[in-house]
Amino acid sequence: MLTSTSKIPAQTAAPNVWQGRSDANERGDTRRLFNVVQVIDGPTQAAISGAPVLLGFACDAGVKRNQGRVGAVDGPQAIRRALANLPAHEIERFYDAGDVSCEGDALEAAQQALAAAVRQQLDAAAHPVVLGGGHEIAWATWQGLRAHLDARGDRGRVLILNLDAHFDLRTARPGTSGTPFDQIAQATEHAGLPFDYACLGVSRLSNTASLFERARELGVTFVEDTDMQDRHLDARLAQIDALIADVDHVYLTIDLDVLPAPVMPGVSAPAAYGVPITVVEAIATHVRRSGKLRVADLAEYNPHFDPQGSGARVAARLAYRLL
Repeated sequence: MLTSTSKIPAQTAAPNVWQGRSDANERGDTRRLFNVVQVIDGPTQAAISGAPVLLGFACDAGVKRNQGRVGAVDGPQAIRRALANLPAHEIERFYDAGDVSCEGDALEAAQQALAAAVRQQLDAAAHPVVLGGGHEIAWATWQGLRAHLDARGDRGRVLILNLDAHFDLRTARPGTSGTPFDQIAQATEHAGLPFDYACLGVSRLSNTASLFERARELGVTFVEDTDMQDRHLDARLAQIDALIADVDHVYLTIDLDVLPAPVMPGVSAPAAYGVPITVVEAIATHVRRSGKLRVADLAEYNPHFDPQGSGARVAARLAYRLL
């Protein structure tokens, strides 16, 4: 769990990431996100109360331990570049607190550092959106939220809503990108808290029978990708509303490998079937509007396998909806 002595190996977002087209000679509001972002001095500095803030988790260690395709360490900066040129519309301001970086295989230290950064932003009443990095990000994001709630004496129920082709409930240790929700399950049991975990978009052909059994053992709510298509959207939103109604807080985590491979090629494990972007975006927007979303993250984007940058634009679109 998060300790009070966590140090943050941090770097501020590179200023040249936030640049784009200028339409200053055109009529009306021509602002883009690079015009409204405020880069702050790393994850140790909190954003302004009520404002959205980006944090990055530049890490490959969890994916490497999980025998995946490395490269997600470069995901946060690539997503920022794709975000920069999007029109601002109703986003008046947001902050970029830079990246927490994992040095080599020092995954646990990096997770502790990210957890501390997430907690700091939540303590300041900011709204963090965290860009990964592999899905080991989830163990860190959840710890940051849990530490924030514990400091307030808040033992309200937390729904972990994961859009993912994989359960990520592997029981082997040390932790990897495939273990975060099993780690959370163990931590909640130790703390005497409920484990409210829903995994939507699960691929039967990407999870072994033992992982399905582990999900049932833990009482996980799950929906397979075959029941997450456009024709199922109304039913899924109603199901999500019922889940949210029973909790006090929501942590939304989106593993980008839930999307079909042609839409999201740049991940460690591309999906042969997947969940359409229309469904994923609708769910993300719906959860944000619920009033209970406390923190969200995007995981697994790997620009090394996205030569045309199409996956970066998809990831940026989802991040935009969460901002």
